[in-house]
Formats: sequence, structure tokens, C-alpha cells
Amino acid sequence: MYDRNRLIQLQDSLNHWEQTNLKKALASLPERRDSFITTSSEPVNRLYTPADIADLDYTEDLGNPGEYPYTRGVHATLHRSKLWTMRMFAGFGTAEETNKRFKYLLSQGQTGLSIAFDLATLMGYDSDAPEAEGEFGKCGVAISSLKDMEILLEGIPLDQVSTSMTINSPAPIVWAMYIAAAEKQGVRPEQLRGTTQNDILKEFIAQKEYIFPPEPSMRLVTDTMEFGAANLPQWNTISISGYHIREAGSTAAQELAFTLADGMEYVRWGIQRGMDVDEFAPRLSFFFNAHNDFFEEIAKYRAARRIWAREMKETFGAKNPRSWVLRFHTQTAGVSLTAQQPVNNVVRVALQALAAVLGGTQSLHTNSLDEALALPSEHAVTIALRTQQIIAEESGVTNTVDPLGGSFFVEASTDRIEAQAYEYFRRIQDLGGVLPAIERGFFQGEISDAAYRYQREIDSGVRRIVGVNAFVEGNAPPVPILVMDPLGYERQVARLAEVRATRDSGRVGQALDRLRIACAGTENTMPYILEAVRAYATLGEMIAVMKKELGIYREPTWI
Repeated sequence: MYDRNRLIQLQDSLNHWEQTNLKKALASLPERRDSFITTSSEPVNRLYTPADIADLDYTEDLGNPGEYPYTRGVHATLHRSKLWTMRMFAGFGTAEETNKRFKYLLSQGQTGLSIAFDLATLMGYDSDAPEAEGEFGKCGVAISSLKDMEILLEGIPLDQVSTSMTINSPAPIVWAMYIAAAEKQGVRPEQLRGTTQNDILKEFIAQKEYIFPPEPSMRLVTDTMEFGAANLPQWNTISISGYHIREAGSTAAQELAFTLADGMEYVRWGIQRGMDVDEFAPRLSFFFNAHNDFFEEIAKYRAARRIWAREMKETFGAKNPRSWVLRFHTQTAGVSLTAQQPVNNVVRVALQALAAVLGGTQSLHTNSLDEALALPSEHAVTIALRTQQIIAEESGVTNTVDPLGGSFFVEASTDRIEAQAYEYFRRIQDLGGVLPAIERGFFQGEISDAAYRYQREIDSGVRRIVGVNAFVEGNAPPVPILVMDPLGYERQVARLAEVRATRDSGRVGQALDRLRIACAGTENTMPYILEAVRAYATLGEMIAVMKKELGIYREPTWI
């Protein structure tokens, strides 16, 4: 992209600058520390110039927005035409309480729903199961049957609002509950828009909310891909998630590499099922973290788009440009929030959200200032939503597409993260692929090492966190936190008992038996899961049947 003779002249000019102006400046005012690093502990140069991106080819490496390789964005006009979906993650206590929060957020300008489920639901237990004791509603809403889902979505026009559901091992069941609840509203499956996270590989890698062993788990994910392609053309059946990988302590490059490796593994399973890649790839979406290092995060998103487009086109032979496009949701970094001086989290979230917007996100959740202490209060979640709205309406960053494109620093960082990702792809391949790498603890070890290094940097003072090891205060003013309905658990258990008492038990038994047979065989399980959901079989009942046929996973111990 640059003339070689001019680059030589530039280097001569830089050498002269270093020996004159820079040397003089450093003599009078030394730099604040010996080295500068990113959040991922990568060194940052003092200055970036065309020499750092001398081999950049505009057409091959950048392209125009909305064109291959999509480095500059997946839409030609991006946020000039349509703002990202403002999708605040919400869920706590009972379905009634969460429904109220959803309606409040929609009234305040939120443009999409995002459902958080409690730990019992995430692990496939009914709310009244002994294993679920003490976990009701604490990290999300409790959903044990279709009745809960009906109440959760009451009064929300599902043919007009897109919904994201953060659910993984029980994703086929919870998705079926959503489909069945929509049917009761008169909304057909083909009208539904939204996303199920349904990313089981990252559960084995980072979040650990798995139920079944890897291969049966992948079979269920592939079932949803196949069913969605045939019946829900507007639904993203997987949100391939780097977010939890980053929250576990990974670097930006690890988040990117491991997420894209997972994505390519899902593509392989879809193709092995007999589907054409262009049949399902356009409905794959991604979910990334927005951490503290502003420019590193932007570079990560740009590299993600470029790598995915190249791999889908060249490795998997996708012909439809929509299969090349990496669309992603972003959530600001929960792990960056501090319980100390929690009001500072407003600033952190604003910077992280701005990085996501400048990086070209299609959807965004901004964390609330009190989330290091409790689930977000109505006051705190409103500030978080207003943060997005101020960025959209007042900052000016949506007025042009990819305003940081061409920045020597950003483009050099994009190239660096891309190269690091490909090195990880090589190492994963050398281990035999994603599943063997999981079984050998490769991902877990890499993340653990990165997390340990990051914490040591904080402990030693190399990395300064305001309010934690820098500018520490004594007693910070208290922040009001959310208090849930103390009688919610009793209401939930009573409703579950009523469902079991009033449903057609014969129909439930037959549906569960057909589900068992499907799990034991090779048929797509989704039709049988839907049948059981419509009969008001509970989440725990269906998972119990599936465990008997698919098995239960116990993570090995690595030495």
C-alpha cells in the first residue's frame, strides 16, 4: 500500500527523530514506566507509522465496508442506517419479576430482549430439585416448564422483538419452550427472530455449565442447527461465545482464536450431518467481550471478521457472501467491574461500549455499575442503557463507517492478533482438533496461565486498577442493590406443583418415552423435545431422560 522508496525515507526520518527530538524529550521528561502493555500483556510501541503496516493490501486485507473480507464492517453504511440492537441482559427471581423488568427496559428504549437464566435452569434442574437448593433466581430467571416461559413473555410481541437466550446444555429444551410460548401467542416459528447461545464447546473450555459428554452435546447442537435451518429462518441457532473465555482470564488473542476455532468446529459438524454450508452458516452468530484496552478490543473485532470471512470462503467453500459475514453481539467485561468504588464502573463500561461500537458490533449489552455486588437494580440498569443511547445520539462516532480504519496502530494491532490466532489454530490442529484439545486440557491451561499472569501484574503494581491498587479510598458510599421478592421461591414451587397436577400425565409419559427413543437413536431430537414441552413436561424431567441415554460428563483432572 506504500511506496518502498518512501518507506526508506520514512525510516531515515524516524531515526533522525529518535536521535534528536525524542532523545531531548526523554532527557527532560522520562516516560512514566519502562514498558507499556495492553490488557493482554502485549507490548505497545511508542509510535506506529506506515512501516508497521507496509505489507497491508487495501483490497485483500481491508476492503470496503460491507464487502469481503469485511474488516471494515459487515454493512456498507453500518450505524448511519441502523443502530446496533440495544439488548440489556436481564433475569432474576420469578418469571413475573423478570417480565416486569423486560417491559421497563423496552419502555426506556431497549430494542431487543436478552434472557439470563438461574443456575438451576442452566444445569437442567427444576426449581424444586434438591440439587437446586439455594440457587433459585440468583443469577437469572427460573424456568422449569412451558408455563414459566409463557409468564416470562406475557404481553411481549414476539413477532416484533428479537430475543437472545443465554442457555447452553439445556438450550434445545429452553428454545422449544420459547417456540411453544410464541405459538400460544399466535406467532409462527418462521416469524421469530433471536439467538440461542447454545455454544457447548465454550462450556467445556471456560464456563463449565455442561451436562452431557462432548460428542452427544455436539449432536444436540447440530440438531438445533438442522431444525433451525428448516423451520426458523430468522433465528441464530448458535451464538459462538468468546465472552466467557475472556471472563475466565484469557487474552484478547486467545478469546478470538478459541472462539473462531469453536465456530469452525460447529461448521464441520453441520457439514458432516449432510447440510450444505450455505444452508446454516448465515445463521451462525458470535458473542465477544469488550474489555478495558480500547484499541486492542477494536483490533480484535476487525481481525475476527477478516479471519472468519477467509476461512468460510477458502476452507469451507461457502459460496453465499452471507456465510462469510461474522455478525456479533458484545457485552462489556463483567470481570473488569470492581466492588471498590463501584461508580467508577460507569466509566469503564462507557469506554468498553465505545470500543464495541467503533469495532462494528451488531448488538450490545452494557453492564450495570452494581454488578460486582448483586444483580442490577432498576436505577443502575437505566444508567447502563443510557450509556449506549448517549454513544448513539451524542458522541458522533456513528456518523461515519469504521472511523479508525487506516490507523497505523489499529491496523498493526489487527495484524498482530490475527497472526496470534492462526498460531493457536495450528497448535489446536496439532492436538487433533477442538475436542481432543478440550480433552487434553489445552484451552483450560492457556486461559489459566493468562489469568495468573494478569493477577500477578495487579498484585505487583505493574497493572494499576483504579480503586483497587491505585487511588484507593477508605469507605466508599454504599450503592443501593436489588432486593428480590422473598416469596418468589414459594410461588415458583407452587406453580411447578400445579403444572404437574393438572397436565395430562399420560401424554407427558408418552412424549418423554419418544424423546428417550430419539436420543438413543440418530433422529433429530428437536421435534420430540417440542412435543414434550407442549405436554408440559418439566425441564428436569426431560434432562433426566436425556442423561440416561446420552450420559453425564465429568471433567478429567489434568496434572
